[in-house]
Amino acid sequence: MPARRTSAKDDGLQAGLLTPVNDRRISALIVDQVRTLIHEGKLTPGDRLPPEREMCERFGVSRVTVREALRVLEAGGLVEIRVGAHGGAFVTQPTSDRVGASIVDLLTLSSVTATEVTEVRMVLEVGIIPLLCESVDEEDIAELNAICDRQEAALDSGDYHVSLSAEFHTRLAAATHNTAFEMLVQSFHGPLLMSLAKAKSTAPEMGRRGLDEHRAIVAAVRSGDVATGERIMREHLTRTADRLCLDEMPAKGA
Repeated sequence: MPARRTSAKDDGLQAGLLTPVNDRRISALIVDQVRTLIHEGKLTPGDRLPPEREMCERFGVSRVTVREALRVLEAGGLVEIRVGAHGGAFVTQPTSDRVGASIVDLLTLSSVTATEVTEVRMVLEVGIIPLLCESVDEEDIAELNAICDRQEAALDSGDYHVSLSAEFHTRLAAATHNTAFEMLVQSFHGPLLMSLAKAKSTAPEMGRRGLDEHRAIVAAVRSGDVATGERIMREHLTRTADRLCLDEMPAKGA
């Protein structure tokens, strides 16, 4: 990879965008400064952060502290660490997978319940039906039907897993051709699997009925029938929510 030429943006960094820190949580403050520069557009995807030595001088800290901050930035998907003669820390391009992973960690490590996840899905997934009716194309339809076919084959063979249902809903969001919606639904993939698994454990027959509703949703959005699509999606998610409410109700006397 050819060496990256120094830009005016690089000169700006060297001129003082990065300032010394002197708090106990030094590495966290470095992370905050770099994150702010990215959010403000002063650092954009592909930009290279100054070398470790220069960052040490700018921040007035040790190389160990700078490396700790870079590890945190890398773990958060904000920078990519490249090795070699032309390596360094480079600002990354955000992706739905990276954003989704961060939200999944937040949701699964918090006290969010499966019922709460389903309530959010109700607002989001019913809400995207009008957009789907306008944006869905034949490639989307073919891929959604293919997922339904695999779901049916798995049900027939007794090898069905709720991951197929999660895949359907994620692919449906992608059919909006709206990256923000796709990121939001993708971010719920892990919690979605959790809620679907809980619902299925209390009502195993939901897989077959869910498949029928998936096919009906595809048919509705393909024909541009917003009202039918919204109704079926609402009923589809309401059944999941009802099963989860029963599952999460505390036992009497508990």
